[in-house]
Amino acid sequence: MEYSAHFHSAQPVKNKLFVFCIMLSLWVYMLYCCVGYCSTTPTFMMDERSNRRALQRQDPEMLLKSQSRDLLNNDSDADSRGDGWEENKGDAAYDENDSGIAGAVNGSESKKLPQAIIIGVKKGGTRALLEFLRLHPDIRAVGAEPHFFDRNYEKGLEWYRELMPKTLDGQLTMEKTPSYFVTKEVPGRIHAMSRDTKLIVVVRDPVTRAISDYTQTRSKKPDIPSFESLTFKNLSTNVIDTSWSAVQIGMYARHLERWLQFFPMSQLLFVSGERLISDPSGEMARVQHFLGLRREVTHKHFHFNPAKGFPCLKRPESNNKPHCLGKTKGRTHPNINPEVIQRLRDFYKPFNKKFYHMTGHDFGWD
Repeated sequence: MEYSAHFHSAQPVKNKLFVFCIMLSLWVYMLYCCVGYCSTTPTFMMDERSNRRALQRQDPEMLLKSQSRDLLNNDSDADSRGDGWEENKGDAAYDENDSGIAGAVNGSESKKLPQAIIIGVKKGGTRALLEFLRLHPDIRAVGAEPHFFDRNYEKGLEWYRELMPKTLDGQLTMEKTPSYFVTKEVPGRIHAMSRDTKLIVVVRDPVTRAISDYTQTRSKKPDIPSFESLTFKNLSTNVIDTSWSAVQIGMYARHLERWLQFFPMSQLLFVSGERLISDPSGEMARVQHFLGLRREVTHKHFHFNPAKGFPCLKRPESNNKPHCLGKTKGRTHPNINPEVIQRLRDFYKPFNKKFYHMTGHDFGWD
């Protein structure tokens, strides 16, 4: 009888323990599923700036390289990080829903190597062009400059592909890194990736571009030498110092010769940085035609901001504030000696003339 009583009192305890084990197992399984779901959340749901910070934490070597470059020749400014435009949370310039992002839910998106690249030039208007293009529903572009073909080539194409946004079939993947145009190794490297890559170069009056380049550098390093002293090897002889990148970048014809060794002119489009400001819809019509896209970005998407001197982006169907250039854009240029400016214009004149001939387009800088 004592045994029987003990048996009946132990049975409910075993039952409760069994139920508890089942519930614990179910809880662990649900937690596992939740973690698994989070790890497969599409990348478009992550904030782009958080992605950049994460990339810098994971790749300190890349950050170190950008910081250790000669300040007078670097381009690791806000624009290269994709921060050149003010963010209006209610009306961002690029709405991922317009690009068929819902397709990511059923797994129809994938990361692809870029079919088109904005390869230059620094301080020409590349950030503006990229933001204009991101309005197009058939274009997906990475915001930050990858610098793959000039600084990170040893990391391999798969590393490069992972930086790209996911796209649906029929959408175009793009990136922009302005230093590509002037880096000797880049044309051959892009050609090795794909000989069909379409290349866009935003060019600007080389004298104005050089002053803008210097202005950007001086904003970070106020104690640098004057523009005049950097322009000449020797002030007494008035010999232009072509080793200074601010001068060298504007020698467009010399850089273009390297690209034409790998790509036909039909695969390069030269966009006027001046017209991108004065007639953005006109230049965007040329760009969309070059990329083989229907004309979606038109005059309805632009609103000129007289205070900034640049066009802002707007959505025709929205009443929200236009999406404008950030404070890093439209800096006031320093006063430069007119004689130095004229000397630079004379220096660039033969380069400009050759560039006009090569491209079949007179940009009117002389």
